[in-house]
Amino acid sequence: MTTARENGAGQQSPQSPSRRRGRRPAGEDTRAALLEAARAVFAENGYHHATVRTIAQRAGVDPAMVKHWFGGKEGLFTQAVLQVPFDFRDVVADVTADGPERLGENIVRRFVTTWDGAGGDRFVALVRSITTYAEALDALRDTLVNQLFTPIAQVTGSDRPDLRASLCATQVIGLGMSRYVAGIEPLASADVETLVATIAPTLQRYLTDDLGIATD
Repeated sequence: MTTARENGAGQQSPQSPSRRRGRRPAGEDTRAALLEAARAVFAENGYHHATVRTIAQRAGVDPAMVKHWFGGKEGLFTQAVLQVPFDFRDVVADVTADGPERLGENIVRRFVTTWDGAGGDRFVALVRSITTYAEALDALRDTLVNQLFTPIAQVTGSDRPDLRASLCATQVIGLGMSRYVAGIEPLASADVETLVATIAPTLQRYLTDDLGIATD
């Protein structure tokens, strides 16, 4: 018994599977549809004027799927436009798993291994999006400080977590720029453990040590 659709010439094509029509199924298709729609809506309206509802409408999915897959508009923008190849919530959980004493080491190792695994291309794309897309710089700063380094700094119980978070962001952005964009040697070709040994202590100081700032 043949179940294939008839083709335009009135003949049957039993070897051609029928395509699903209508709303995309939940799962990776929904995620991909949101990423595609977000790139278009952010490009048309900018970050501040793009809404989750508009993006979801464009993708043909429920707006709740934006929170489910990306945590909100910032997370969606990060993955759709800035092309960050990780979820910040996963990073926070990973780098804090060993306690405050190894935060600097875990941050450098996670950052470098992730970007090296992508060939550095995604970091270069991220920087290019900043230079050509006005809202990208604000979103990158807010995402790195608010979603990544502030939660990490708060784990330590140290004073001035906001300042510590912004100091960490400058260090990581500077490392990415030097290694993947400017290609400054020998840093650009240094192995991961060399970078951990030399850069992690600075991040650790930012997060847990006395910053030497007088308090009232």
